[in-house]
Amino acid sequence: MKTSEPAFQPSSTTIRAVTAVDRERIKRLIEARWGAPQVVVHDTIYHPSELQGFLAADGENICGLVTFHIEAEACEIVSLDALLPRAGIGTALVEAVSEVAYAAKCRRLWLVTTNDNLDALRFYLRRGFRLVAVHSGAVDRARLLKPSIPEVGASGIPMHDELELERKLAY
Repeated sequence: MKTSEPAFQPSSTTIRAVTAVDRERIKRLIEARWGAPQVVVHDTIYHPSELQGFLAADGENICGLVTFHIEAEACEIVSLDALLPRAGIGTALVEAVSEVAYAAKCRRLWLVTTNDNLDALRFYLRRGFRLVAVHSGAVDRARLLKPSIPEVGASGIPMHDELELERKLAY
């Protein structure tokens, strides 16, 4: 798939599965980037530090993280953080999850982002994901479970809705 972002160059950066040793660092990373150690999406509370995932690491330095879970024939990306934007790390992490989902015979790889997150929308659409649903008011409901979710997000856009995106996995 062609994107305007450079391909990930794994010089000293590696993509590896999350291990038990990583859990505390992941918890701190999620808290710093997401405002709390948990993520609330589609009325569900997730603790990314307890989920399966992949790290992009340069030695001991974390450059990126993706967490996910598989249920039935679907693999949901719960969180994705690329700490070096436009370096291909996010793409490499998504593809690592895609390989696991494919091996697990999942029919779809999916995720939810908020209506204000235009960068995420652009990122996922360029990687073959399609917008399949808008869950009106879902962020407002999530705020009841996680009050630290801001009212206004990126570019001054009020946050109210969840956008569901998916990429079908063919066999």
